Amino acid sequence: MGNAAGTPYAGGKAVTELAAAFEEHRGHLRLVAHRMLGSATEADDAVQEAWLKLTRADTSAVENLRAWLTTVVARVCLDMLRTRTSRREEPLAAAPEPTVASRATADRELADSVGLALLVVLDKLDPAERLAFVLHDLFAMPFDEIAPIVGRSTAAARQLASRARRRVQGASAPEVDLATQRRVVDAFIAALRAGDMEALVAVLDPDVVARVDGGASQIRGAREWARGAVAFQRAAEHMRPVLIDGRVALALAPGGKIARVLVFGFAGATIREAEVVTEPDALSELAIEDLP
Repeated sequence: MGNAAGTPYAGGKAVTELAAAFEEHRGHLRLVAHRMLGSATEADDAVQEAWLKLTRADTSAVENLRAWLTTVVARVCLDMLRTRTSRREEPLAAAPEPTVASRATADRELADSVGLALLVVLDKLDPAERLAFVLHDLFAMPFDEIAPIVGRSTAAARQLASRARRRVQGASAPEVDLATQRRVVDAFIAALRAGDMEALVAVLDPDVVARVDGGASQIRGAREWARGAVAFQRAAEHMRPVLIDGRVALALAPGGKIARVLVFGFAGATIREAEVVTEPDALSELAIEDLP
């Protein structure tokens, strides 16, 4: 990891110098921890733990202290989410107290950025999903850096965030009942099997977005996606509706082995968005249930 200036963060600094460097990133770390934990008190505990780890670590090879501390805080939060118990340690060195200005700024940012509704939804995610979503969608950390934190491959980490994103979006969107979802997906499969592009367009929202493997590529627009989808006419005989995260989805399973899935977002009786998952590691993160 490198910083803008490309200058390594020097090791062996005195505690006072470390404190000054840490203070620069305190507000950011509290935001990350608060989004992860949903508790200001636990967020401060996580930041305190990051400070302790900084004072004990050899940071001579660290080029980007902000990224290093973000990773440390993320791992601390992941442990806290998994246990939801507070483990206090006597600090080897007292954490630097935030200045009045930095505390006010951080609190204002927290108030502006952490919505109660979002926290309620995040609280329903499992720890790895929550961490992947928060770090990537809210703090723009790349998946190849998130993957080792959650102990998954990059593809699997991307799927964790996608799964969390679906749940967050689903919580804010009007619910479409499963019977309607099933009718739409059945119509989608029938149109594919018939190679009928117009029938496909009819079940797609005009502004539908189809994303492949968490955004590795994407297609926008009903007619544009339908044009490419009809190429799967012969494969459609191996497609079947399934249930993923409480939504009706579509699985392509030649020989009974799932090779890809399409996870849909619905708007009434049309498909508003589709996530196409093909990578084996990402598929393994999905809880796929058969529908009768």
